[in-house]
Amino acid sequence: MKTLQKLFITAVFLFSVFAVSLSIQPEQQVRAETSGNDYPIVLVHGLGGWGKGEFLGYRYWGGLKDIEFYLNQTGHRTYVATVGPVSSNWDRAVELYYYIKGGKVDYGAAHAKEHGHARFGRTYPGIYGQWDETNKIHLIGHSMGGQTSRMLVELLKSGSQKEQEYYSQHPEEGISPLFTGGKNWVHSVTSLATPHNGSTFADQEQIASFIKDFIIHLASAAGQKQESLIYDFKLDQWGLKRQPGESFRAYMNRVMKSPIWQSSDISAYDLTTFGAQELNQWVKTYPDVYYLSYTGNASYRGVVTGNYYPIRTMYPLYKQISMQMGSYTRQSPAPVIDRSWLPNDGLVNVVSAKYPFGHPNSPYDGKIKQGVWNSFPVMEGWDHQDFINGSNTPGYSSIYGYYNEVANRVHSLPK
Repeated sequence: MKTLQKLFITAVFLFSVFAVSLSIQPEQQVRAETSGNDYPIVLVHGLGGWGKGEFLGYRYWGGLKDIEFYLNQTGHRTYVATVGPVSSNWDRAVELYYYIKGGKVDYGAAHAKEHGHARFGRTYPGIYGQWDETNKIHLIGHSMGGQTSRMLVELLKSGSQKEQEYYSQHPEEGISPLFTGGKNWVHSVTSLATPHNGSTFADQEQIASFIKDFIIHLASAAGQKQESLIYDFKLDQWGLKRQPGESFRAYMNRVMKSPIWQSSDISAYDLTTFGAQELNQWVKTYPDVYYLSYTGNASYRGVVTGNYYPIRTMYPLYKQISMQMGSYTRQSPAPVIDRSWLPNDGLVNVVSAKYPFGHPNSPYDGKIKQGVWNSFPVMEGWDHQDFINGSNTPGYSSIYGYYNEVANRVHSLPK
């Protein structure tokens, strides 16, 4: 009986791999041009994201398609990272470091004491253990993943003054190498629909309720029942682990009712325009790193009101949010939100996704410049979800063609 089960599992696995390979069109299988560099790509998910083994194989990067598999097949060495889906950018950046390099997650003694959660988290084997100044990487982050990637670069290069000061007073407690700085390990950062300056959606709405609805929608898409859903909030540092035998519904309700949502060390704060403004003041744009940003717009201007409304093809869950964002302005408190913020992709304002305010930036003119945010033309008709599941990709035959273009660009950069 066990032998038959093993054969069945093997057959299912081989079929899924074969099916994915068939979904890649022949013209897309041309080996990528990687004459500039061969540094691997690490994909960093955004708010609510998940890793391999969750959602029974329904992927964050591609949905029913497999972007990671495709990029590897076309010559772009690619890894998918997994970090806390609702955690703060600090916690996610720290987890990203250890997920790539390997080791036991150390959120920092000073940080843990300041925010009231555990200092240490999970232990990871590392997906690219040789990562260092010689063996650099490219970070490609969707949505909040772009903010997380920027913060990781900041910690790698400049470390953390708070952690260093704490260590000088308590040397017996040690310090993570991430917080000591001096690590030029990232060659480029690419952001896809990232709220660099925050989202007015986050200013108006409860992120927790959106996450709950989002996960339920995804469970339906993946064909899973909510009670038995395979999904991990990865909030071990807050003591919010799923208990043995606990249904997902009970686990999710426990997370949603937790006081963590009132903390400033959580996604609900980092994604606001207030939290993003704070982040932009200390997370720098470095002169020796390449920065690329891609922005989508899935809204149109109403003739009568001048407000912005969702286009017909927008992901259904985002339409009401888009309408709210398309009419929201304020004079105070700062930052001021004027009408330039109204166009959106359903979750992120177009103006926010181009580059962090106050940082060096330049519209893409055919040549990628180092040390500035190279913002590519707005991708009209693309909503927030289109960047990862490829259900609607105006200008491209499929999501694979888009990612092949992005990967070719970062691999064409000189070392």
